[in-house]
Amino acid sequence: MPTPLGLPSLIFYVLPILGIVACFFFYNSVIGKKNEVDNAQGGLDAQLKQRYDLIPNLVSSVKTYMQHEAGTLEKIVELRSQVMKKNISMEDKQELNKEISKSLSGIMVQVEQYPDLKSSANFQELQRTLYEIEQNIAASRRFYNAAVTDFNNAIEMFPTNIISGFMRLKRKEVFNIPETERKNVNVQNLFDGKVS
Repeated sequence: MPTPLGLPSLIFYVLPILGIVACFFFYNSVIGKKNEVDNAQGGLDAQLKQRYDLIPNLVSSVKTYMQHEAGTLEKIVELRSQVMKKNISMEDKQELNKEISKSLSGIMVQVEQYPDLKSSANFQELQRTLYEIEQNIAASRRFYNAAVTDFNNAIEMFPTNIISGFMRLKRKEVFNIPETERKNVNVQNLFDGKVS
């Protein structure tokens, strides 16, 4: 007749099995968070690509009206070509997109000086499309930043930090807004027609 396992021998067998199951669980959790960041980055890239695809239409639409802003238009086109290069790092992409956003904002402010352009149906449609894309980019950035924060928490907090250490996973940076967009808006300047 076999003897029943005692509590010490049961613990001896069960604890290693529980440890292995926990390792698989933590490993899968970290991989899931890593994949979520990749998914969020893909969604953000898709939204940014829509903006990049709209830029040539926008530039050609305003070029004939805005002779004095030719340098800004050329800068936007150059930034677009730089950001479209393959194998660009997320940090470089962030910096280039900050410059594109700043330049596009400048163009939209300058449009006020050109009533014919402002009233053009083609330009109004481009402006609406750009606004929608910018809203989608903002939503994608929020989703990306939430996924990155979740991932960074997973690779830095115990016990998943042990698994992440073995996997050599590195902290990812959130998508920040440009420093100029953090400043308070001077409402008086807006009423006076000044833009800083």
